[in-house]
Amino acid sequence: MRSFFLTLFLLAALIALALGAGGLWWVHQPLKMSAPSADLSIEPGTTPRGIAQAVANAGVDVQPQLLYWWFRISGQDRQMRAGSYELERGVTPKLLLNILVRGEEATRSLVLVEGWNMRQVRAALGKADQLKPESVGLSDDALMAKLGKPGVHPEGRFFPDTYTYSKGSTDMALLQRAMRAMDKKLEAAWAARAADLPLKSADDALILASIVEKETGKANDRAEIAAVFTNRLRIGMPLQTDPTVIYGLGAAFDGNLRKKDLQTDSPWNTYTRGGLPPTPIAMPGKAALLAAVQPAQSKSLYFVSRGDGTSQFSSSLDDHNRAVNRYQRGGGSSSSSSEPKPKATQ
Repeated sequence: MRSFFLTLFLLAALIALALGAGGLWWVHQPLKMSAPSADLSIEPGTTPRGIAQAVANAGVDVQPQLLYWWFRISGQDRQMRAGSYELERGVTPKLLLNILVRGEEATRSLVLVEGWNMRQVRAALGKADQLKPESVGLSDDALMAKLGKPGVHPEGRFFPDTYTYSKGSTDMALLQRAMRAMDKKLEAAWAARAADLPLKSADDALILASIVEKETGKANDRAEIAAVFTNRLRIGMPLQTDPTVIYGLGAAFDGNLRKKDLQTDSPWNTYTRGGLPPTPIAMPGKAALLAAVQPAQSKSLYFVSRGDGTSQFSSSLDDHNRAVNRYQRGGGSSSSSSEPKPKATQ
């Protein structure tokens, strides 16, 4: 009898050992999939058994009960997280569990570029991979109301950066993050502003920063460009900057800014109207925000492109005219007695 029970014990031990070895082998084997990848969506509150079934439903060839028992035996069945996952061919049960426990959701990224306007932001959102387009069809007013800022113009209100998002996220959620980021950056910049700036509010700083962003060719010129505009604001001199006029033209701008465009009045035409335009004209980055509130100590009122991305700054119209003659007219003597308009840029 003792020999019989010993035999049974050894047999059971061998079976358990075989099962353990088989299980150990199985958790390291790639699961069969009907496609190169499978989208797996786990809703909050889904049980481990439900997760196993969801994996099978997503196109992974696995017995849900077997996968469920693997989750249980691992001791991590209650640590798996809800989310949107992308399972690639070659995933093993062990790797699958690690992905679910760590919450390694399928992510994409979208870059919002410094200097973009809202039309460009909307276009980028519309092309973003796996981003649900909840903002499509919303007017600017409706968009900002949905984001919790009714009555605020959306231009310049989103911080340019690289944003990662989970597969299946919404464009409204991404815009909310970008808006909060801009709020924080603007608040920090305004708190660090220089004394006696000709700016009344953080919103004024945002508007000025957007102009600086569009006018800057080289980063080293940014603070000096900001100084030109703040100097003009101090003495009541029109900003006369082309990017604001171009912004006012909107989609009608064909790439060629004409004299009639400079003479046609609009809220954003800084040739026909004094002071800052009513809204930002683009998304300024952190450096432009800081330049707007900490401009260079300079008396410059004009600048002109040197043709290499840098600018030549001048504090008098005569010096500016000479710079224009040198850098935009080839350096030859001009036979015309007329002077260029005293604008910030030529």
